[in-house]
Amino acid sequence: MTRPRIFIDGDAQRTLVAAQKPELRILSTAELNAEAPAHLLDDDITPVARLFARNAGFMPLPSAADIAAWTLAIDGCVRAPRRWTIGELEQQFETVTRTAVLECAGNGRSFFPEPAGVVLWQHGAAGCVAWTGVRLADLLAACDLTADAVYTGHHSPDMRFDGEGPAISRGLPIAKALAPETLVAWALNGEPIPPLHGGPLRVIAPGFPASASQKWITRIEIRDREHDGERMLNLHYRLPRVPVRPLAPGERYDEALFDVITDVPVRAVVAAPRDGFALAPGAPLTVRGRAWSGHTPLAKVELSLDGGKSWQAAELGPLPDTFAWRRFSATRAPPPAGAIEIIARASDAGGRMQPLASAPWNPRGYCNNTVHRVRGRIG
Repeated sequence: MTRPRIFIDGDAQRTLVAAQKPELRILSTAELNAEAPAHLLDDDITPVARLFARNAGFMPLPSAADIAAWTLAIDGCVRAPRRWTIGELEQQFETVTRTAVLECAGNGRSFFPEPAGVVLWQHGAAGCVAWTGVRLADLLAACDLTADAVYTGHHSPDMRFDGEGPAISRGLPIAKALAPETLVAWALNGEPIPPLHGGPLRVIAPGFPASASQKWITRIEIRDREHDGERMLNLHYRLPRVPVRPLAPGERYDEALFDVITDVPVRAVVAAPRDGFALAPGAPLTVRGRAWSGHTPLAKVELSLDGGKSWQAAELGPLPDTFAWRRFSATRAPPPAGAIEIIARASDAGGRMQPLASAPWNPRGYCNNTVHRVRGRIG
């Protein structure tokens, strides 16, 4: 495949988001980062106009001719390297659709008490969408993996802003690459994936941070070791196995203490009422929102109106797919007049729940799933 003829920089990407996603909050970073305010996370399937966006460098903008010629190659630790056009993928393999949450590993980062990273997401770097494509496992079966295959390496044409190399090159443990939910997708909510979200072809790895779902994919390299591509090292998308303290000037972290993030933590986000709400006295309080987890299923969502002293369970809606989010809702008796705070806390089936305060500080601010607090007034 020839490289796409057009690439756009961060300013052009932000202009595109402002036009196509006017409700999103665009962060003041060199790279594109745009998230939905929490009250917009209120759909079973997130519309593209409300889906967060994060790009790490120059974004490819493929033409119709580029898309027609687009190919995916798989090579490395395989006995039969292969290459397919998107049309050949559709014709030769079973097409599947999976509904799954896509969430940035840094979602919630802005709520750490210590500065952690520069992309200060609040709650909206997440969405739940329907992805259509083929199982990566089916493609790997056609390539016949060798016994030393342990990791994938993902390659795309997007470049860093300095032009010195790929913007990002992540990968997956081979077990996740072979999992039935992991796709190579060409459609989002029943339409071709827009370039802004990685079209015409991207990897989808539900349950993993969104960085593992590589955009504009052209090659999957099968590795005999953990992938070492761009943003796989230097603490990118890694968590410490034990709490670490902030460094003194000149100190460096021991990278051996950090592991690649392979799961997103349980989270609940209140969509209504929105922060700053006002409610007439004597009216019942109705709360609703969305909750999700990674590979360990969501178990419950609880609400507190007294600062976390007491909790009452919310009602959970159906689970549309294994890695989709679920609706939660509750109606409470009319609260007394005055200031009020709603706290939503989710727990997974393994007993892990969202913390009331930030988890132990980590240098990149990943996986901060502190409870969502919505404040308002009665009367």
